[in-house]
Amino acid sequence: MTAFVPALAFAAIIGSGLMAGLFFVFSVCVMQALSRLPPEQGIAAMNAINVVIQNPLFLIAFMGTALLGLALIVAAFVGGGQGSYLLAAGGIVYIVGTLMVTIVFNVPLNNALAAAGGQTAVELWQQRYLTDWVWWNHVRTLASIGSLCLFVLGFARN
Repeated sequence: MTAFVPALAFAAIIGSGLMAGLFFVFSVCVMQALSRLPPEQGIAAMNAINVVIQNPLFLIAFMGTALLGLALIVAAFVGGGQGSYLLAAGGIVYIVGTLMVTIVFNVPLNNALAAAGGQTAVELWQQRYLTDWVWWNHVRTLASIGSLCLFVLGFARN
């Protein structure tokens, strides 16, 4: 397995970089733009984004990077070696801070927004989505950037 570590690490760098960029764009501009729209329009746009983002390319980058991180964690414990613990740390940061945060915090808010209608949706949008969802997206952004840094450092030391 250790023979594949450089290739796995390189792929994890690409995947975490893609995810860091995606989450960064949402944190610094997309959500701010949507918050300036009338609530009904912001909600409609976000619901549309949440539908179209579930596509094979996104899932390969998002879930594939988590699988790569898991493989790098296993490789660190099996083979060790210089840089392997940085790669494992990158995997842990990605899995916990990106994948798990998405599953536990962002997706339930996405589902609640999609299921809500009328005034309930507007209240959810204004009272929780534009604060809680955005805050957790900032966490995903930082975690993806952190995992990217750890993957790069581990790759450089291998």
